Amino acid sequence: MGQGPSVIDQATFKEMGLLSWAIIDLAINWGGWAVSAALQTDKFYDMLGTGSFLTLALGSMAAAKVSHARKYLVSAMVALWAVRLGAFLVARVWKVGHDSRFDEAKKQPFKFWIFWTMQAAWVFITLSPLLLLNTASAGGPARIVWSDGVGVALYAIGLIIEATADAQKFAFKMDPANKGRFIDTGLWSYSRFPNYFGEMTLWWGIFITCTSGLSGAQFVSVASPLFVMALLFFVSGIPLQDAQAKRRWGDIPEYQEYRKRTNLLVPVPKSLFCGASCGPKSQ
Repeated sequence: MGQGPSVIDQATFKEMGLLSWAIIDLAINWGGWAVSAALQTDKFYDMLGTGSFLTLALGSMAAAKVSHARKYLVSAMVALWAVRLGAFLVARVWKVGHDSRFDEAKKQPFKFWIFWTMQAAWVFITLSPLLLLNTASAGGPARIVWSDGVGVALYAIGLIIEATADAQKFAFKMDPANKGRFIDTGLWSYSRFPNYFGEMTLWWGIFITCTSGLSGAQFVSVASPLFVMALLFFVSGIPLQDAQAKRRWGDIPEYQEYRKRTNLLVPVPKSLFCGASCGPKSQ
């Protein structure tokens, strides 16, 4: 009899579906908003954003009715990304002291709530392939199939590129000698947004790794990598960063030349895409 409540709790835990995880996602982010708005701070935003990914990924794996190697694999992939990115973003905001995105919003509770709600939507939509995989009664074929290999390879490439680009830019900004300058070294010498290329690539890898465990309408979760791309291309990624860079350095000839010789996303020499046409024009 003493085991009754724990058995019921465990059974309830195992029955958690997408709606339950959506509620937990909102609870984390709205709770974070309430505290952050009261304190007028932005230092918890990225911590709880990546923390939401970690909570939902590991929680849905633990709650899975049927355990499967693929569920463990993809959950670990998301967890590794979340820990890496979360640690970087939290360290950066505490080092810098603030996040310029929220200088005004954190003083306006409703506007700040919109940012936190958008973050919750980002977490849930982006994580949908894994949530569908973990809440499914099966996890696809037990053996590794070709799509798993492709997915893991894309994920690894994307994670390495994103982590390298983030580290290079952070080190560049922390060097007093580079104050007021734009970065044009390392991966940033080939691409103006190599970190975003890595982010897009790794989420395509996660989705592809999930596909052999999905079926029918569950493939609507392709919205995950498409949403990440749309977000970075049209909303909070490239448009904001590019506009900021143009305001700072748009009139500087060196920056104009930098834009001409680099790709927008893919961190490889631009000549690989346009051949001789990338070279200097004859007078």
